[in-house]
Amino acid sequence: QVQLVESGGGLVQAGGSLRLSCAASGRTRNYYKLGWFRQAPGKEREFVAGTTWSGDRTDYADSVKGRFTISRDNAKNMKYLQMTDLKPEDTGVYYCAADRSNPWSAIRRNQASYDYWGQGTQVTVSS
Repeated sequence: QVQLVESGGGLVQAGGSLRLSCAASGRTRNYYKLGWFRQAPGKEREFVAGTTWSGDRTDYADSVKGRFTISRDNAKNMKYLQMTDLKPEDTGVYYCAADRSNPWSAIRRNQASYDYWGQGTQVTVSS
């Protein structure tokens, strides 16, 4: 089993920044692809960003492209989501997730493709 724990959420004003962290433990494997998802109140969980095991490929939802950056530190079993120029519509619970499928396959945007999930961290952006 793999355990994922997010941290770094909070309340921030529009235009501000936050960095979310995700700590992995258990039977982690560096070849897992990693993703960040979010769920706003009353909405479906949606893909935010993803990265391959080496970080050589990343993918971002159009709504966050140019503002968010996903990264990972395999030596520390950590991954991060740097969020800048935050907007009220970025408000939601943010989840990190791991996909243990073929590491050379494409980064997936559908949540059903991810095998492990954290409990989430709340991000609230005030206007």
